[in-house]
Amino acid sequence: MSIDALKNELPEYAKDLKLNLSSLGRETELDDQKKWGTFLASAHAVGEPKTLAAIKAEAETRLSDEALTAAKAASAIMGMNNVYYRFVHLSKNKEYATLPAKLRMNILANPGVDKADFELWSLAVSAINGCGLCIDSHEAELRKHGLTTTQVQAAVRIAATVNAIAAVLAAES
Repeated sequence: MSIDALKNELPEYAKDLKLNLSSLGRETELDDQKKWGTFLASAHAVGEPKTLAAIKAEAETRLSDEALTAAKAASAIMGMNNVYYRFVHLSKNKEYATLPAKLRMNILANPGVDKADFELWSLAVSAINGCGLCIDSHEAELRKHGLTTTQVQAAVRIAATVNAIAAVLAAES
């Protein structure tokens, strides 16, 4: 499935999502690796089949094998970390924050791509999954790597749009 086919799957009431998907595909704040890695990590995070198929097909034409793998890895590891750290953050018992996570996170040390790209993809997935602690952590790392607020915002706009498209398609199926 192509991005155009994905847009055609959306009902008329989701016209804004179609328009946003088109404009985000042309987004210039992010280079192609950052942009399409964000799209792919976000699509993996939401998991809706049509959304994932279309974005994966496009990403495969724009990303190296290493970047494809890393974007999927960002989604996978954040799927775990976002639940764990959201719990730690939201729990009234602050003792959990003092305990080691005891979860393997080796991919964070060596993601196979530029660390800033992996952090950006992780931020996008964390935004989808609603982990404020993770969002703050990744955003701070991105700022250390020199990304601007408009670049971070572009990634979150991609995540938001992918999430909304997946929700609409899931509801309509």
